[in-house]
Amino acid sequence: MNTHQIQKPYLLMIGDMDDPGNAKTAFGLRDWAAEACIGQFRFTEKAVDLDLPDMTPGLAAVAGAKTLIVGIAPPGGQLPETWHAFLEGALKAGLDLAAGLHQRLSTIPALAECATALGRKIHDVRHYDARLAVGSGIRRAGKRLLTVGTDCALGKKYAALAIAKAMTAEGMKADFRATGQTGILISGQGIAVDAVVADFISGAAEALSPANEPDHWDIIEGQGSLFHPAYAGVSLGLLHGSQPDALVLCHDPSRKSLDSFPHMPVPRLEDAIAAHLSAARLTSPGVRFVGISLNTSAMTDEAAGETLAKSQACLKLPCVDPMRTGVDPIVEELKTFG
Repeated sequence: MNTHQIQKPYLLMIGDMDDPGNAKTAFGLRDWAAEACIGQFRFTEKAVDLDLPDMTPGLAAVAGAKTLIVGIAPPGGQLPETWHAFLEGALKAGLDLAAGLHQRLSTIPALAECATALGRKIHDVRHYDARLAVGSGIRRAGKRLLTVGTDCALGKKYAALAIAKAMTAEGMKADFRATGQTGILISGQGIAVDAVVADFISGAAEALSPANEPDHWDIIEGQGSLFHPAYAGVSLGLLHGSQPDALVLCHDPSRKSLDSFPHMPVPRLEDAIAAHLSAARLTSPGVRFVGISLNTSAMTDEAAGETLAKSQACLKLPCVDPMRTGVDPIVEELKTFG
């Protein structure tokens, strides 16, 4: 099936956005796809600075860039109309366009007409319009790891990226499989499953991680949380469709309640492990956890170390923080699979 497939290298468009909090996509690309980021396109020196070379689309195209990425998420998910001319200029300079916004660039008449006339592509990666099948539950060759979480927005993408990178460095066959807009822009392909109709989420997960060589691993980016009253559905669909051999539980030990849901407590890690195994066994009877990924960014080094050690002793699983400790213990655990 055809997923979003975006040509690299990238030019990251910041425009006049001066709030770093609205440039998370650009920062994620810089941190996880540095080799693919040729430069940044800013309208003003006051805009967020990614410490990349400042380039116009024309200069970026000459330098080898293939796609301009809208690296910001403006309030409301709508681009200012004043930006449209800059995007049209990028198409004329020879670049494709890609964005993870709620607004579809392809619905902006001037951009759609220009792209068609020039044979350029517009990737609205938050949206997927191709036909999807429902999940089959049929086992397929190859191995799969899915990152899951006790809550949303606590590091499932970062854990999956770090694991895939570490496995590749070890000479293992592994690919990161993106299920969200930023992950798609980092990897260059994938499906944003939170925008897929519910009946087809498990089918989308199957399509993202098809049959492969017996020793090949797909490292699948998780979404939502089984314990979230709003987003549990996407988590369950991914769990069933991925048919994971291995699971990594992601958790923020500083949270007491779900993000933006103060009336919903964060589950105990033991309860989260049991619930995920129970649900995953529907399509993958032999699934097991291979590690815990803790987001300790709000902690001191000393507190983080103590929390990681305590969690590992209690759960009898490798406990890491991908950004602080790396993920080598989880990779070593994956080597034990036959």
